[in-house]
Formats: sequence, C-alpha cells, structure tokens
Amino acid sequence: MNVLLTCAGRRNYLVQFFRDVVGPEGRVLAADTCAHAPALRDADVAFILPPLGDPGYIDRLLAVCRDERVGLLIPLNDFELPLLAANLARFLAIGTTPMISSPAVIERCFDKWATFTFLRANGIPTPQTYLTLDAARDALVCGEVAFPLVLKPRWGSGSFGIEYVWAMDELALVHALAMRRYARSVVPDRRVAAPDAAILIQARLPGAEHGLDIVNDLAGRYVCTLAKRKLMMRSGGTDRAVTTRHAGLERLGAQLGGLLGHVGILDCDVFLHGDTCAVLEMNPRFGGGYPFSHAAGANVPAALVAWARGETPNPAWLTIAPCVTASKYDRIAVMEPHNAAMLDTWREGRLNPRYKSFLRKTKHAPTISSTR
Repeated sequence: MNVLLTCAGRRNYLVQFFRDVVGPEGRVLAADTCAHAPALRDADVAFILPPLGDPGYIDRLLAVCRDERVGLLIPLNDFELPLLAANLARFLAIGTTPMISSPAVIERCFDKWATFTFLRANGIPTPQTYLTLDAARDALVCGEVAFPLVLKPRWGSGSFGIEYVWAMDELALVHALAMRRYARSVVPDRRVAAPDAAILIQARLPGAEHGLDIVNDLAGRYVCTLAKRKLMMRSGGTDRAVTTRHAGLERLGAQLGGLLGHVGILDCDVFLHGDTCAVLEMNPRFGGGYPFSHAAGANVPAALVAWARGETPNPAWLTIAPCVTASKYDRIAVMEPHNAAMLDTWREGRLNPRYKSFLRKTKHAPTISSTR
C-alpha cells in the first residue's frame, strides 16, 4: 500500500504515522506546492505540485497517483477538498482511494453558515450566528445575543481572519476591516459570490474547548469518537491537550458521524459547558488535534490503510487512554540547498549529489520529484 499525503506542509508527524503502518513493501509519499514544506523531508518520495488554483492541479495529482501506484490518498487542505470530491471517480478509476467525503458534506462543513443551519436543523447546540451586520445589531438591541462577539470568514481555514469584538462602537469598524482583509485573501473566487455575507458574526461560547476526531470507515459508516480537552492553542491549532472519555461528547460524535456520513476522519471543535456540548466547527480531514489521540494509543492511519486493503482494523487502533497529556514542539528540518545552483536543481525536481550526501549524513533523504 502506497499512501500519498497532499498539501503536507508541516505535518511531519502524519508522514511518520503512515510510514509506521504501510509495511516494508509500502511507501509514504508527500506532496506540496512549496518545495520548502518540511513534511517533504520525511517522506519516502516527495512531489512538488502546482498551486491549488492551477487548472492542471488535478491532472498532475492523478498522474502522480497513477505513476506511483498510490492506493490511499490523504488530503490535508480545506481548499483542496472540493476539487477532490468533484473528481472522485477519476481517482477511483486508476485504483486510488481518496479519503474524501461527498461534495455535499464538504460544502456543509466548509461553509460555516451551512454548518450553522445544518446543526440547528438537527437540534445540535451551536453558537447563534448572523449573516449580516444589521442582523447582529438587531440581535444585540433586542438582547438575543451579547458581547463579546466573534467575527470570522464564512469560508476559511484555521484561525484565518478571526476577530473578537467587545463593544457596539467596535462592531462596524472590525466588520469593515474583516471584509477588506477577506477580499484580499487567497480564498477561491467562487467564495466571494456573496461579498456582503462573507463574514459571519457569532456569539462566543462558554465552557472548555474540546477537539473530537470522529472516525467513519471509507464507506461513511460511523466507528468511534476520540476526544481531548484543549489546554493551549497556537495559530489556530491545538498545541497542548489531554485526552478524555466523556459520554456526552461520544454521543455527539456518533450523532454527527451518522448524520454526515463523512469518509474517514472528521475534526470537530466543541465547547463543553455543564451538560451542553455545542459544536463550533467541523472539518472533514485530519486536524491539528489528531496527534494527541495518537499519543494516547489510537492509530487511525493504520485503520485507514486496513480499510483501503479491504481488511478489518484492530479495535485497539480506534480507542484512546484517558488523561494522557501531550504537547507539540518544534524541530528544525534543513530544506534549502546552500547556493543558487543547488536551488535550481531542487526546483527542477533533482537533488545535487553533494546536497543529497549532506542529507544522508543528517537524516533520511527523500527522493524529490517534480510534476512540472
């Protein structure tokens, strides 16, 4: 089983998790649009792809999957998910199984307004959300909501564009600034079709923030929920967390997994306040909180590989030990060649022999390929 992680970025840990389970006959490949993405450093083979907005992106990715006999494709970028969902049949036709949900599920999760309406329609607690500035002002005047409020892009990823407002005289100013910043962002053009409704205004949730890994199999059938309480955040991602077993969170995970029918893993942010579990966001991909589940005994990569092979996963891979506290930390990966000539060979998809020798002395040296 060869596994390809796309938009791999800084997720070196996921590359290693999959390398641990593919076996001696398998390989873990990583792709990114940037040759300096550190996860490329740890992969068996690395590929540099064109930007997501390039019309040839999917064709290039298909070529890599076909030529490298990729059995399982793991996308890691929110903006890539709609592209893969729309082209699912093309990947299946060459023998590659993407961990990708249906276009409807992806849109329901990526469009935060669609997330709000879906959760409310199913009676699942979620913060009160407004689509326009006037609607939020009216709600404040009638006491339906109170400060502080959270402003966020309707279509966004991570902590991009999130602002907090504490008073009425700030609301219009922060909203106008958020709209301008959003218009200059890298969000795909189709996402600005409703420019007046591109920034959502939400009530701020009380309670402790938790992250759920809601796991379905590759047919979209619910399997398990792995929960952790977030202790510290950094740049929108979970930096420290402690695993927990909580019946309410697990019931919520089962409900969402069954309603959505997503494929593989769903990263879900939840605030727990008393007995109330309120959902903030859902992302149908590996999230930044998954390593904390892995550190506590889970092995979702192994389960995904087993499902892709038509096998039944070990039940132990889909459970965690409670009260395991873990923290992320940074390490340095040498990526760039040391002179312009070496940099040119890197960009062309070749490694200068002298630089390859240097990598071997420092750590595992991947094969760098290019689809340009």
